[in-house]
Amino acid sequence: MTLNPGDALRYWQVSDVVVDRYDVADAPLLGEMDPFFFLTKDKNFIPHEYPCRTEFAAQYRDKRPDQRGVAKWAVNALPFGQDMLDLSGFWFRPTRLAAWARTVILADDAGPARLRLTTCGGAILFVNGTEAGWMAPYLRNYNGGAEFEVDLRAGQNEITVFFDDLAERDTRFLFRLDWLDGPTATAGLPFDAPDATVRSVETLLEQMHFDRPAYDDGEVVLVLPSPLGAEGSAAVVIEGDFMSHERMDRRYPITADQTRLVLGHVTDFPADFRHFRITLTRDGFAATRTLGVEIAHPDGPAPAAQADRVAEALEAVADKAEPDTVCALARLATGRPADDMILRVLPTIKDCWDCADFALVPLLWSRMRFADRVQPETLAQIDDTILAYRYWMDEPGNDVQWYFSENHALLFHTAAYLAGHILPDATFRRSGRDGHAQSAVGAERVRAWLDHFEACEMAEFNSAPYFPIDLKGLCALFALASDADIRDRAGKAVARLIELVANSAHQGVLTAAQGRSYEHTLRAGATLELSAIGRMLWGQGHFGARFHCLPQLALCLRDHSLELPDLSDRALWDRDGGQEWCFSQGEGRFAQLYHWKTRDTAMGSAAHYRWGDWGYQETLIHARIGRNPQAQVWINQPGELIQSGYGRPSYWGGSASVPRVQQYRGLAVVLFDGVAPQPDLTHAWFPESMFDAARVEDNVAMATAQGAGLLLVASGPLSRVSEGPSAGNELRLEGRDGRWIVRLTEGADDLDGLRDRFGKLSLIEKPDGRILVTDPDYGSVIFCPDGTVEAEGRKLDPSQWTVEGQRTITS
Repeated sequence: MTLNPGDALRYWQVSDVVVDRYDVADAPLLGEMDPFFFLTKDKNFIPHEYPCRTEFAAQYRDKRPDQRGVAKWAVNALPFGQDMLDLSGFWFRPTRLAAWARTVILADDAGPARLRLTTCGGAILFVNGTEAGWMAPYLRNYNGGAEFEVDLRAGQNEITVFFDDLAERDTRFLFRLDWLDGPTATAGLPFDAPDATVRSVETLLEQMHFDRPAYDDGEVVLVLPSPLGAEGSAAVVIEGDFMSHERMDRRYPITADQTRLVLGHVTDFPADFRHFRITLTRDGFAATRTLGVEIAHPDGPAPAAQADRVAEALEAVADKAEPDTVCALARLATGRPADDMILRVLPTIKDCWDCADFALVPLLWSRMRFADRVQPETLAQIDDTILAYRYWMDEPGNDVQWYFSENHALLFHTAAYLAGHILPDATFRRSGRDGHAQSAVGAERVRAWLDHFEACEMAEFNSAPYFPIDLKGLCALFALASDADIRDRAGKAVARLIELVANSAHQGVLTAAQGRSYEHTLRAGATLELSAIGRMLWGQGHFGARFHCLPQLALCLRDHSLELPDLSDRALWDRDGGQEWCFSQGEGRFAQLYHWKTRDTAMGSAAHYRWGDWGYQETLIHARIGRNPQAQVWINQPGELIQSGYGRPSYWGGSASVPRVQQYRGLAVVLFDGVAPQPDLTHAWFPESMFDAARVEDNVAMATAQGAGLLLVASGPLSRVSEGPSAGNELRLEGRDGRWIVRLTEGADDLDGLRDRFGKLSLIEKPDGRILVTDPDYGSVIFCPDGTVEAEGRKLDPSQWTVEGQRTITS
């Protein structure tokens, strides 16, 4: 490929990553819960800095990087549409990372050239073994760039980059090297393999995909559109999300002309959204790509009585969950041993891994209610861990636990309150307080958190992964609090969160705009924990293998007299007419939210929310039709071009730019105004195989399911993705300024009728910012620049929506 100005060098050989624990002296951190941490406009730069970063920056920032490791090539890195060499991941402790990478440039003539290097950490650039320069911004997950003039020789030039950084939780460990100008040159392949071999492996990895977007029966199959061309093999690592510690390894032979690879039966793999990390090898050349898919196991109908569903939920977690303290609690609550499971988790809590607070709260529940079912030596280790833990940022420590979001803050304060109550006379080593004082501080902070919740509710509004985490803390407070006021308020908060889910659920599955989302939570229609909660409470849903709160909620119902209203009629809406639900969330009511559902359609959106800002993990519009939880659609601008990556926003989770979204019942408009360097496209998740029928014609996509219809009208031709991880499930619209119309309707028996009725929908943008859509059912709908919507003689005004919210039922 001839190099033009701005082209990235995209093919690399990479060394193993050097990983070193980075410990500094224990120190407190100043700060408090920050409900606005993800609302930054500065390209998603998160401002909170841990002491480890402060010390690391003082030692290394703006200084030549500390060169480490060996340039021994262990991995062949292919781009798959990405301009970055991206080794991003999640590290639970402060960790120094370092690696080497190599590529080649083939120059027609000798002469000077200019290259631009971009990274978040530090990097040293070498050309033909000579150092050309270095950079060391070391800003957490925030790219900086530098230009270098280098001398190329005629023919092959070896380009080597050393790069390093400090990893703290989710870490963008990557760099990009761009060609700016120089002699005529091409980007070469740096691999020790014939080009034809490399291209055959690359092509197959680029094109391969699962034959379904989700599995609940039958075989799990990879489609291999371009045969490998020679005998080879596939090594597959099956993992959960970044918090999962469960993995499987499989190996499969591949023949030269094979077009289909059966990985196994659905029951051979653990349930939940799973990442399949596939390494293809041919003639000694190997490369890797990750594909994601949901695995659901058949559960059968739920028991009719809620008491039986509660018992079923506890058994399901005890039997099927990944081994952690949530599973241990369910096992103890059902009379089974859990010592080994608990002992495996204790070191990560004692070492204050990020998300250890998630594990500590159910551990404390086990200690308070089921200590007689744990061996004495295990109990002693639990107590030692309780006393060693860091319960808030003002206690000294050296960790990267995330203290700033509401869900984490609740669990830290709940843990301090309960732990001090368990060991009232012991000394908590980090705070120096005895248990009485530790519990008192925790209680004060719990009450302040409840004050905030009762006034503002969720900053991470409607977020499917964070409902269960909030419920984890609140259920523990309801069941275990010694103070009646805390118990009472926690019980009301549990009921309120369940009401929010029911109001925004469609056939028991959450369908709504979400303040923070991930690919693995958006695509998990059946196995998300909210589905299991819906099964227990309302009789419809499925069990996965990852849980935060299900056994705690079950125990509140079974053992602690929690009373919840029966909201089955809302969550499983099955009547003529619909429900319109308008409410606000977050401090200052910064998120105004709208939801509409009928028997067979549902759509939720964020109204007048941060239009035009840089996005984080927000999903701004989400829709479903029919009864299949996978028959869903959402629209976003990808935050990165690699799928199943660690970006926030990622390819599907969140949006690089926040679109203008406005909705009136079954009609919504979505307008993007992205800027460089955000990806030059917007797209929709549109899983064609999950609908009864689906079709794409030019700029219109349509689908039907169980008599309901969904139609998308885009501002340009829609491109169906037919190869790669999202084959058959993705529609792309070129440009950063895409316009979309979404229309849901009942009574859609066929695609032709749906197209005839709604296919000519269009939006007219007025100079004053108003958007006009003429709808066959609603008539003239006016979307105003102040967020209001006018239709059918009504005016929806998001500025008037309250935290309590308002439901409107139509006949």
